[in-house]
Amino acid sequence: MYRRPLQSAVRNILSVSASRATLGKAVEQDACFAKALVACRMEQAVSPTRTQSRTLHSTRPLSTVKETPQASEEEVGAFTKLIEAMGFTGPLKYNKWKIKIAALRMYTCCVERINYDEFFEKCSLPDTLNSWFLVAQLHVWMCLVRMRQQGREGKYMCRYIVHSMWEDVEQRSKIMGIDAVHRKESMRVMTETFYAAIFGYDEGILSDDCVLAAALWRNLFNRQCEDPRQLELMVEYVRKQMQFIDALDGDDLLLTGEVKWRPLMEENAQSILKLPRPTYNDTGL
Repeated sequence: MYRRPLQSAVRNILSVSASRATLGKAVEQDACFAKALVACRMEQAVSPTRTQSRTLHSTRPLSTVKETPQASEEEVGAFTKLIEAMGFTGPLKYNKWKIKIAALRMYTCCVERINYDEFFEKCSLPDTLNSWFLVAQLHVWMCLVRMRQQGREGKYMCRYIVHSMWEDVEQRSKIMGIDAVHRKESMRVMTETFYAAIFGYDEGILSDDCVLAAALWRNLFNRQCEDPRQLELMVEYVRKQMQFIDALDGDDLLLTGEVKWRPLMEENAQSILKLPRPTYNDTGL
């Protein structure tokens, strides 16, 4: 994963030219394998007493994750794969500028439509820039999970959501008067915290509530939560929020980026009220 995209692309080109020399051998081996497979099937037909006793193992899906039809991988050409391996972006279904605007708007929803004071009070978090970042990154992560389901367009949008987040964090630290040296160190620590939290939250949302509670205890509470009711509250909040945002239309999110979060405290957390589909014009505004 640490290889440079340009080096990977060059190696792919060289491997294509080298594989032409061994193409004849591969075809010959495939022909021999096909003959052996036909002979094996004929032998099974002649010997009906032989039965296959091996059964396939199937696991039940987790009840905590909403089942949604996954979009199939989009077939792209060799040229698109090459330019994407070099770090560029291939052609997308929607205009890139519209997706960038929607990404900025979605990140704005993560920081402007959240009652941070309520989170600080209910979770006993100090009113600091780091606590604000921990709450913000939780909501950014939920947006990333949802948009990764939208194929190449969604992944392109995720890049600009994260880009908008780091720019916002840097601007907030400048406004607070943090000097350049401490700001650089804080950005490094926040970057490590963010990507570690992503792995922990991904594991938690795909597992049971105990794993998700452990991820929240490590990342959101910074290992300093002694009240199990606070962990229970946040686990319930993440589950209902993910279920709610997963019910939103993917194309609308790509073009508008509008997300309305459910409140932290509500009486009936199991009910999901679908919001009306947002309207947008041709310019994506």
